Amino acid sequence: MRNIFSKKSIRFLSFFLFVPLWLGAQNITVTGKVTDKTGESLIGVSVTEKGTTNGIASDVDGNYSLTVPRNATLNFSYVGYLPQSVSVEGKNQINVVLQEDTKTLGEVVVIGYGTQRREAVTGSVSSMQGNALRDVQAGNVTNALAGRLPGVVMTQTNSQPGKNMQIRIRGTRSLNATNDPLVVLDGIPFAGSIGDINPNDIKSIDILKDASATAIYGSRGANGVIMVTTYKGNMGEKARVTYDGYYGVETLFHRYPMMNGDQLSQLRIVANSWPNQFTPDEAEGANTDWQKEWYKDGMVTNHHINVSGGTEKGSYNFGAGYYKQTSLSPDQDYSRFNLNGSIDQQIGKYIRVGFTSNSNYGITNGQNIGSGQVLFTPPLVSSIYNADGTPRSSYLDIKSGPLSLRSRALFNSYGDAYADNQKTFGTYNSLFGEVKIPGVDGLSYRINVGLNYWALNRGQYQGTAYTGGPSNAHWQQQNNTNWAVENLLTYDKTFNKHHINLTALYSGEQTNQTQTQIDATNVVADFFQYYNLGQVANSGTDVVVNPANQYLKVFGLESWMGRAMYDYDSRYMLSVSMRGDGSSRLAPGHQWHSYPAISAGWNIAKEAFMKDVNGIDNLKLRIGWGQTSNQSIDPY
Repeated sequence: MRNIFSKKSIRFLSFFLFVPLWLGAQNITVTGKVTDKTGESLIGVSVTEKGTTNGIASDVDGNYSLTVPRNATLNFSYVGYLPQSVSVEGKNQINVVLQEDTKTLGEVVVIGYGTQRREAVTGSVSSMQGNALRDVQAGNVTNALAGRLPGVVMTQTNSQPGKNMQIRIRGTRSLNATNDPLVVLDGIPFAGSIGDINPNDIKSIDILKDASATAIYGSRGANGVIMVTTYKGNMGEKARVTYDGYYGVETLFHRYPMMNGDQLSQLRIVANSWPNQFTPDEAEGANTDWQKEWYKDGMVTNHHINVSGGTEKGSYNFGAGYYKQTSLSPDQDYSRFNLNGSIDQQIGKYIRVGFTSNSNYGITNGQNIGSGQVLFTPPLVSSIYNADGTPRSSYLDIKSGPLSLRSRALFNSYGDAYADNQKTFGTYNSLFGEVKIPGVDGLSYRINVGLNYWALNRGQYQGTAYTGGPSNAHWQQQNNTNWAVENLLTYDKTFNKHHINLTALYSGEQTNQTQTQIDATNVVADFFQYYNLGQVANSGTDVVVNPANQYLKVFGLESWMGRAMYDYDSRYMLSVSMRGDGSSRLAPGHQWHSYPAISAGWNIAKEAFMKDVNGIDNLKLRIGWGQTSNQSIDPY
């Protein structure tokens, strides 16, 4: 058979057959930037060549650079965002905008000295996002959390405005020491009360409940740990101003069932215990409803304004809030002013610095006003007002039991003869610096410094017109300062389906507490109230300075910690940690103790045999063990 192809034609045909293959195999360097829909740079986005282990993570500016074949496909993935695949097609620059995955945005939780994807968490953690928290309009975080998290019980032990609910995580553990959980604000153990934190400033709350999770906080983890994360600005976002406010009315939910006047009269007759059936202040047929006279509608209002934004390498967030609540009882109210601010700034490729500040000023009036004795006052008073409409006071001498002193304020204006005022101020500040170690991908060092101050001033005065006897006054002042320094070394790396996180900590902190308290009787004039008690009492014997109420307490804590976390394909997880705490509160020779913890998890839903099982989105088996303790005892 004759050969119809010449040498020249064969060379020409070979060119068209092999050149495309050669071009497809030729490597090129693709660069680009990964952002979200607002234009904010996304740090740590995984950029990999499809079907290979060739990959890289985006830097602090969202930039990446990866060498791949001209016909490759790039996969972009990031926690909380939908994965995206892009064909290179010979392009040298590919910018990608990732879309939020609303199903997994809440899947990153704070676990103490770091974060973790929820599906990889092996300890018991309950979480709530700030938006869900504010579905319940409450000025106090504890009120907003009540009944909404498993294993966390909130109990209303006091109805006074501004009071925290009692928090118990998986029960009560101590008879003598505190059972309150540890609160950690933006990574630093919180020196104040959780009620000092404005709910509008909270981005998320994560609660560590079991010992394997709380052992990371050692001697303070026995009662559980509440991790509070506040809002920060977004890099690359234009300045945004927001306002949130509401006004509401509080009413009495249920009145106590009490006898009316006729029922009480009949009871006296049957009991035969009231020789003179009616006193001069009582009348047959009279029926004064003391609860109606005492309880009035209360008011609650909250206002918060915030400004946030960022630059290409930094972000900021500043806000101010005002909250006020009045009680159903008269002359009892609570007001709070909040200021918060944060700055997060990238310096070059390796350094990041910032600070967070939360300050509040609270005013509480009428703490010792109560309604208990109102329920024990007979309803047989014919009238509680004089003919001119002014309140009567003679009914206070009812023989069946005098109306409490606090109740007198309902109907009588005592002016300077009564006062109960408390003012608190707290400022909680943290600074941080973070350095990525050059040459070791995933290795970083971070230092956290916390500087906190809290003060209380409370004055009480009850004059003769109020007590019916000697006047008495009380003054109390407290000052607390706290500092904490944490040194953290973290290594976080993903190898194919393997993810490893190593954390080491060395920290120290110290708290100073002081209190001064003075009591006095026979104050010479009402207008002095609780001021300058050493000068206004009649004699030195009327001024009491109880040594038990004056103190200076200084105590500290020194700690080290190591933790290793590993997971394979988000299916098999293991976490091991060890912490050592040295507390000055404890006796010499018993100050140091170590707290080991280990936990493991198996995400059964990720297994191949579960692929065709419908109706099960998540199924995980966890097991854990840990050791914690409680060092909240008197230091002396």
